[in-house]
Amino acid sequence: MPRLDMPLPELQSYRPEIAEPADFDVFWQRTLAEARQHPAEPQLTRVDSPLTEVEVYDVTFNGFAGDPVKAWFMVPAERSGRLPDRLPTVVEYNGYGGGRGFPHERLGWVASGYAYLFMDTRGQGSGWGSGGDTADPHGSGPSSPGFMTRGIQSPDDYYYRRVFTDAVRAIDAVRTLDRVDPERVAVCGGSQGGGIALAAAGLAEGLVAAMPEVPFLCHFERAVGMTDNDPYHEIVRYLSVHRDQVEQTFTTLSYFDGVNLAKRATAPAIFSVGLLDPVCPPSTVFAARNHYAGDAEIEVYPFNQHEGGQGHHFVRQAAWLSRQLAR
Repeated sequence: MPRLDMPLPELQSYRPEIAEPADFDVFWQRTLAEARQHPAEPQLTRVDSPLTEVEVYDVTFNGFAGDPVKAWFMVPAERSGRLPDRLPTVVEYNGYGGGRGFPHERLGWVASGYAYLFMDTRGQGSGWGSGGDTADPHGSGPSSPGFMTRGIQSPDDYYYRRVFTDAVRAIDAVRTLDRVDPERVAVCGGSQGGGIALAAAGLAEGLVAAMPEVPFLCHFERAVGMTDNDPYHEIVRYLSVHRDQVEQTFTTLSYFDGVNLAKRATAPAIFSVGLLDPVCPPSTVFAARNHYAGDAEIEVYPFNQHEGGQGHHFVRQAAWLSRQLAR
């Protein structure tokens, strides 16, 4: 893809005005308060696994409206004298269309000595990867194929209200576990997972770090106007049919815009961006990073698209997170 977005110096200072509803904070306080009426403690089942150096647990926790949400929880296998009782923990969220898959597909953080929870994304898991296990039992009004316009007629009904609430409840749940240090929980994810991690950083309290990679779900109005790639293009298709719903659609999306959530996130953060990204335009990523309330670094990959830094970036994340924990 040719580089059609802004030059890097302009991206570094790009800080657009984003529509923000007057009741944004009230909306999310009410949403999370309702979800937290359900117990935080998850159900854990030890899983027989060929991973001899890792303990694997099948997790079910209460998400939005108390709906059961699946996850994998993994910790390094206990060896006498080797590990502290409570470990720093990474909670990771998945990319668009993927499910939690198999535990052996996600070993980077646990092999680095962290406790690790990988959250399934409700209703997803059939687009790529090894499958998901979490239903989304809530209906919606008319929508285009995909997840971006489900319930978009109202913030209360919008799909990502449920997903972002699940993300915060995953943090609530993992903090109750014996092997987890509740004061040292970080969040991460790529693409949709990066957008969810950003939302979690803006909505959850006391995180030690946030690591959104090439985050999706940011600066919706610019993204929808700049790219003809899915998932953003699902919104275009919807509005090409529902021509009278433009104002309501973007009003709903403003409650879930990663830029508005970034304004409320105070944990140290490291972002990543690919300057040739045709899915999440670089300006949308920089908009979130430049509005981020806490200290926020960004790793720029000038010749990469939506894959970003991949394995190279994990090495940088791991070194960066280690420094944050040492402070």
